[in-house]
Amino acid sequence: MYDKPHFLLAGDRGLLVEFGAAIDPEINRKVRQIFLSLEKVPIHGVTEVIPTYRSILILYDPFQSDPDKLRQEILDRENKLDKLEIPPPETIEIKVAYGGDFGPDLDFVAHHNKLSPEEVIEIHTSGTYLIYMLGFTPGFPFLGGLSEKLFTPRLEKPRQFVPAGSVGIAKNQTGIYSIDSPGGWQLIGRTPIKIYDPTRSPPFLLKAGNYLRFERISGEEFQEIAATHKD
Repeated sequence: MYDKPHFLLAGDRGLLVEFGAAIDPEINRKVRQIFLSLEKVPIHGVTEVIPTYRSILILYDPFQSDPDKLRQEILDRENKLDKLEIPPPETIEIKVAYGGDFGPDLDFVAHHNKLSPEEVIEIHTSGTYLIYMLGFTPGFPFLGGLSEKLFTPRLEKPRQFVPAGSVGIAKNQTGIYSIDSPGGWQLIGRTPIKIYDPTRSPPFLLKAGNYLRFERISGEEFQEIAATHKD
């Protein structure tokens, strides 16, 4: 974590505020604190605030604000963060059917890490994962806390189609595809739960700062749950 935030210009109406150079829970906590502060008391001229693993992108109207004003405002708020309470995190369980058509790369992940497919599933379902951020596609959660035993490189050639709900691994991360999309992560399972539904309020099932656990289900259970969640 940096002693003080680093500020970088992002075009003529954006300011990037970096709090560290690594994927780290404490750095992400600082990001969430600043983000909550900006949500509670917006800065005049700011049009959008986008939190990530270790930084925040602040978009602003250049006719109403400027980088110098924003820098000073962020520094002032950082000095008061000890007084800002973060809501206690929730832990959400996501049911997943592993292997086969649900997770076509399970065997590769197992072979790459010198494990059996059952060991991969056991390790993956034993973890508790911090939801660092949502992005890539609407509601896609980037999760921290993956065991080093499961670190696996991305596909050399991304798939043109990955079904919504697919659970994947890419290097030291695991995540869930929120919609049908292209993708290069190693797919080990799929959930029948919609983590993004534009007809739902709120549309996102998951939230940055909360935790997630995976629960193994059978293919039959997958189909039963999927049937109850049809449009």
